[in-house]
Amino acid sequence: MNSVRTQLLLIGTMAMWGLNISAIKVLTGAMHPMLVASLRMAIAAVVINITLFWLKPPIILGKVPLAQWARFVLCAVLMVYANQIFFTYGMVGASATNSSLIMALSPLVASVLAAIIFREALTRIRLLGIALGFGGVFAVVISGESASLSATSWGDALIFCAMFSFVVGGVFIQSLARQFHALFISSFIYTVGAVLLCIHMLLDDSVVLNAETLLASGLWPWLLLAFAGIVPTALCNMLWNKAIAELGVARTSVFQYWIPVFGVTFALLWLGEPFTMWHVVGMVGILLGTYLGTRR
Repeated sequence: MNSVRTQLLLIGTMAMWGLNISAIKVLTGAMHPMLVASLRMAIAAVVINITLFWLKPPIILGKVPLAQWARFVLCAVLMVYANQIFFTYGMVGASATNSSLIMALSPLVASVLAAIIFREALTRIRLLGIALGFGGVFAVVISGESASLSATSWGDALIFCAMFSFVVGGVFIQSLARQFHALFISSFIYTVGAVLLCIHMLLDDSVVLNAETLLASGLWPWLLLAFAGIVPTALCNMLWNKAIAELGVARTSVFQYWIPVFGVTFALLWLGEPFTMWHVVGMVGILLGTYLGTRR
């Protein structure tokens, strides 16, 4: 997969992740957050494992050192188990404006972590790109009439924790991707993460698992849950891990500037919110920042 094609696929992935924010917001309003997290990750794990069985990449499990297995488990805990608990519970109370801004911090966190761990250079051009991208995100999410940075909440804190755990897990994936196939990495971390979430759900007394409760919300949330598990979670995360292996975690994470842009776009189309000049300014900043921040 060449770099240009990878970057185009990453933009499509960001579109699906932007849509996924609205989908999870709807789902957490209709179902228990733990049920949403567990079932969505279980669906994703099934899809990824079917893909792994179909493509059959060359993998020799017997030659995987014990230390590497520990890294796999750590990625599963950070990128799936902890991330989904923080994210789904956070989406119950977090505002869309603050959530978008918090998610936009992930490239900055990724760049700092990559610079510390992998000694990746933060050149002036890349720093300018990060600044432009962040400024574009700021213009998009702060332009709304109800936007506010002062109304902090536990939901905002949980969204930050979700972002941070995902970025840290991505750093470990970059090191694993030098030795293992990206599809195998996705299969392992989502399978283990889904199992941990399901165990957590079964032990959580607040989750009621009976036919009356599960069917009370109707068919639409279940269809939305299936979509969220298959497309944004399974397919897009396989592409994400592949991109980290090719471009590196810092350059890949810069594309997350697109998430709030697509999130706002879907809100405009779905909710009929106004489109202002600030949105244009924000998108220009994000496009230019993504280009500068991902240059070799």
